[in-house]
Amino acid sequence: MFRFYYIFIAFIISVQTQAGELSGYLETEVRYFPESPLSVDQYDGFNLSLSAKPEYHHQWDDGKQTFDFIGFARIDQHDSKRSHFDIRELSWIKAAETWELRAGIRKVFWGVTESQHLVDVINQTDLVEHLDGEEKLGQPMINLALIRDWGTLDFFILPYFRERTFPGSQGRLLNAGIPIDVDQARYESSAEEYHVDWAIRFEKTIGNWDIGISHFDGTNRTPRLLMEKGVFIPFYEQIQQTGLDLQLTQDSSLWKLELISRNESAGSYTAFTGGLEYTFVGIYDSNADLGIITEYLFDDRQDHAMTPFANDLMLGMRLALNDEQSTELLAGTIVDLDNNSSMYLLEASRRLGDNWKLSLESYIYSNIDINDLTYGFRNDDFVQFTLAWYF
Repeated sequence: MFRFYYIFIAFIISVQTQAGELSGYLETEVRYFPESPLSVDQYDGFNLSLSAKPEYHHQWDDGKQTFDFIGFARIDQHDSKRSHFDIRELSWIKAAETWELRAGIRKVFWGVTESQHLVDVINQTDLVEHLDGEEKLGQPMINLALIRDWGTLDFFILPYFRERTFPGSQGRLLNAGIPIDVDQARYESSAEEYHVDWAIRFEKTIGNWDIGISHFDGTNRTPRLLMEKGVFIPFYEQIQQTGLDLQLTQDSSLWKLELISRNESAGSYTAFTGGLEYTFVGIYDSNADLGIITEYLFDDRQDHAMTPFANDLMLGMRLALNDEQSTELLAGTIVDLDNNSSMYLLEASRRLGDNWKLSLESYIYSNIDINDLTYGFRNDDFVQFTLAWYF
């Protein structure tokens, strides 16, 4: 496993002699699961993994053209499916005064809320990385942005679909002891992964309001899992989704909303997440800021929703010490208002010197109802430590 680091360090040294800017990190991750797994195939106790994220950026033509590369690789001790490599970005950008053309593999983020990002539909989730869905695979695309006084209008052509990654039979998190056979993945479209998806998005800042309106037509990034012969088979259907994201800034308050209306083969539905983040600046006459977060998560499919967040409340706090070490802490809980199933999370990080960063993360599941979609990983409480070296 450590040979991976040696090869990567040699790569860094070779690229630094070329034009452009190289950055990124090498990271060691240790996870500990205090409870026994649901399946005898899954590992118990500790897990070690190593990851790297190199980034290379180069500009020319007086900054009007840019080449971006972001890679990612991980080697995992127990789960072979989590050992993987991905190109997060490999793109060319041509910028003019009133437009930008971007082509290649890219990552695009839409959304404003903390607990989930309903409107964020362009990139596929790299689910072997983390259950929070924040890590995304690179998406092939052509993106034209028209930049005008009345706002920015983005057009996306997405010529290739990437399937979701899932933990292997030995992995933990989102593995309920029933294997997911990605080799048997099915599609509603006869074009399968070559179906050409498209999207359009308008965004504008008006006073204290940040407004985003989007529409997506194509293959659903979240598959339905069909049970056949003792395994789950991913099924990717066609959807049409219209989204709205709003953020209102008022002094120390951030009011946030994400709303979607989606049509799919099983019918149509509406979902939204909205709430408030209020920040107490300079608590106790210090440099520290304390933010209080509350959000409500709703899906009108209720018991038929393919998400555990159909009628849930999120409460949290964000502490930023604003010190030289950039010490931060995020703690929160999401409670199902129908059955009281609860998830608790803790994230903390602190820089060590100029190039190192230490992070702590923990997820705990409590009182999980047998009908809740999180019931399958009720034994997957974990604590995670990561140490990253940035270059």
